[in-house]
Amino acid sequence: MKSMFARAAVLTFAAAVATPAAAQEVFAGLYAHEVETPFTFDVNEGGADIELGYRFAPSEGLSFLGRPQPYVLASLNTEGDTSFAGGGLSWKLGKGKVYARPGIGIVIHDGPSERFDPETRERYDLGSRVLFSPEIAIGYQVSDRVALEASWVHISHAQLFNSEQNPGIDMIGARINLSL
Repeated sequence: MKSMFARAAVLTFAAAVATPAAAQEVFAGLYAHEVETPFTFDVNEGGADIELGYRFAPSEGLSFLGRPQPYVLASLNTEGDTSFAGGGLSWKLGKGKVYARPGIGIVIHDGPSERFDPETRERYDLGSRVLFSPEIAIGYQVSDRVALEASWVHISHAQLFNSEQNPGIDMIGARINLSL
């Protein structure tokens, strides 16, 4: 399953480079995996996440939502813990060099389908193979083609698949965006 996510990351990057006319930008980032926040609890994972993605041009067909940019991404964990791939929509808000980028997506992950605390027997896996992935980034436009972003990414099932269990994982990191 891990190699599937590595291949998804490579294919995402290759698609972005091979078809620049169809894309708005490619991005790559490095994230701390399983950062403690009020939105999650410990799932005993570690390492860093390497994220590669591809954002399409803002969608005219979704102008009623503010012309979001559809995206695809793959995130590979460096220690073999939970990796994921998926897609969604993001919005670039702001006209100057500094901007905000909220987003919402859906990902499929390769974490364990069941994981229990050996002492309490409390379940702490992610509860579902398919997860929601909200995010928020603050960006700085370095040049016409390059932007840097600090971002928070969360993955969880929002208690939709199990109302008593939803640990989630938060990642915090930085990425570079290259406009094509």
